[in-house]
Amino acid sequence: MARRYDCNDATDRTTGLREAASAVRRGELVVLPTDTVYGIGADAFSTEGVSDLLDAKGRGRNMPTPVLIGSPNTLHGLVTDFSEQAWELVDAFWPGALTLVAKHQPSLQWDLGDTRGTVAIRMPLHPVAIELLTEVGPMAVSSANLSGHPSPEDCDAAQEMLGDSVSVYLDGGPTPGIVPSSIVDVTGAVPVLLRAGALSVEDLRKVVPDLEVAN
Repeated sequence: MARRYDCNDATDRTTGLREAASAVRRGELVVLPTDTVYGIGADAFSTEGVSDLLDAKGRGRNMPTPVLIGSPNTLHGLVTDFSEQAWELVDAFWPGALTLVAKHQPSLQWDLGDTRGTVAIRMPLHPVAIELLTEVGPMAVSSANLSGHPSPEDCDAAQEMLGDSVSVYLDGGPTPGIVPSSIVDVTGAVPVLLRAGALSVEDLRKVVPDLEVAN
């Protein structure tokens, strides 16, 4: 039976974050608010948890799960060949709606799907998400919807779709909006915008003027 906690209530929030952290450590799924939409998440290093996440969404391994982190410092243990321009993007836009596609450390024991040696990684601008991520470490997180359905802007919509496949729901109220994060590939010599979202080309070029745009 799924448990749900109102994170706008101080006592419920404390209990909910504790229960969510415990669930993540057990390899179970949780739903959490972010600065874009609600996400469904698992321990990024739990193969079973990530597999359950994909199953809950009805999503295939050909669409790997992004990773959310609670601090830019966490990047040092996760990525390699991270350029100076990539760090400049982190400094300018994290926490926030910027996802970076980087080469992950080859020694990492995780299975996020068919990633081909890369990881899509982001630090969300939401206090509940950051608190949970700080407690449990990197989480594989995707939008908390069934594949093909709209991404949920509130906890009710997420729970209606995902039900008891999730152990803990953290209800932070409506999210700010459904505009997705912008995605920039930093695996090459020049950053490439793969998806324009909350951050425009103009916003990003103020930091990395030679940013290219994928066709």
